[in-house]
Amino acid sequence: MSQSSSIEGVLRRPVATAESVESVALVIGAAAFVVGGLVTLFVAWGRDLPISGRGSLGEIVSYGGAAVAVVVFVLGRVLVRIRSGSGDRRAAMLELHWFDIAALAFAHGIIALLGWIGIADVVERSFIGAVVFTIPAAVLAGVAMAVTAYVVFLSSVQLTPMLLSFVLALFLVVGVFASMLSSSDPHWWQKNLSALGMTDDVSAFAFNLTLIVAGVIVTTIAHAATAHLTATTAAEQRGRRLVGTALVLIGIFLACVGLFPVDRFFVLHNSVATGMAAVFGALVIALRWLIPAMPRVFVLLGYVYLGVIVVLAVFFAVGYYNLTAVELVAAVLIFSWIIVFLRNAGAVGGDERVGTAAGARSDAVPAATHAEHHAQLAGAQD
Repeated sequence: MSQSSSIEGVLRRPVATAESVESVALVIGAAAFVVGGLVTLFVAWGRDLPISGRGSLGEIVSYGGAAVAVVVFVLGRVLVRIRSGSGDRRAAMLELHWFDIAALAFAHGIIALLGWIGIADVVERSFIGAVVFTIPAAVLAGVAMAVTAYVVFLSSVQLTPMLLSFVLALFLVVGVFASMLSSSDPHWWQKNLSALGMTDDVSAFAFNLTLIVAGVIVTTIAHAATAHLTATTAAEQRGRRLVGTALVLIGIFLACVGLFPVDRFFVLHNSVATGMAAVFGALVIALRWLIPAMPRVFVLLGYVYLGVIVVLAVFFAVGYYNLTAVELVAAVLIFSWIIVFLRNAGAVGGDERVGTAAGARSDAVPAATHAEHHAQLAGAQD
C-alpha cells in the first residue's frame, strides 16, 4: 500500500483500525498544539506569565485543556457513531445517548481542568518565583493541549465499560476533592459529606454538579454492565433487566442528591440518599439469584461490603464515628463495587461467548468430517 493511499484510507475510515485511530489522534493533537499555542501567544503577548494562579500559564492551560477535552470527546463519539452506522459491530459496542455523551464530555473537561491546575500548582512549588516568557509559554501550552486532545480522543473512540468506570472514579475523586479544597467552611467535615453542597460558594456548585454528572454516568454504566451478559431463558432476561434497573436507580438517586441540597431539601435529600443505599443493599443480596453465573467470590465480596457499612452505621450510632466518615467509606465501597461488578460482568459475558463459539466449532468439525467421508465414498464408487 502506498503512502498516499494509506493517508486517504485513514481520512475515509478514521476509526476503522487501531492504526487509523492512532493516526487521527496524532493529527488532532497536532491541531490542538497549533491552535493552543497561537491562542496563548495572543493572550500572553508582551508579558511574562507566572506558573500558577490568576493570569498564569496554568490558568490558560487548564481552561484551554478543558475546552479541548469537551470538543475532542464529542468529535470522537461522532466518528464512532458514523462508523457504527456503517454496520461495524465493534464500533457500536457501547452505544451512548446524547445526554451520556454530554455528561462524559463534561467529565473529561473537568478532569482536564482540575488536573492541569494541580500540575501547575506542583510545578509552581518546585520553581518558586519563576516566570515563563511568552514564546516558551505558548509552546508549553500547545504541548499540554496536544496531550489532552490525544488522550481524550483515544478515550472517546475506544470507550469500554472498564474505561467508563475509570472515568467515573477519576471524575468523582477530582470533583469531590476540588470541593473539599475550595470550601469556605474549613470545618465542613464535622457535619456530614453533604455539607459540601450547602454553602453559597463555588465549592457547593462543584460538589452538587459532580454528583449530578456522576449519576448520569452511572446510568450509562447500567447499560454497559449488563449488555454483555448472555440471557437465554426468561429468568436470565428478567434478572439482567432487574440488575440494570437497580443500577439506573442508583444513578438517578445519586443525581438527585446533587439536585436537592440538604440545607434546602432536607427530607427529599435524605430520602434519595437512603434510597440509593437501600437499592445497593438489595442488589448485592439478590445478585446471586439474579445473575447465577456471577463469580461466588464477587458475591461474597458484596456481602462483606454490606457488613462493613452496617458496622460503620453502628459506630456512628454509638458516637465512635461521625457521619462524614461513614458516608465517605460507604461511598467508596459502593462505587468500588460497581467498578468491580463491571469487570466481573465483562468476564462472565466473555467466557459465555467463548464457550458458545467453541461449541459451534466443535459441532462444525463432525459435520465437515461427515461430509468429507461421503465425498470419499462417492469418489470410490465412481
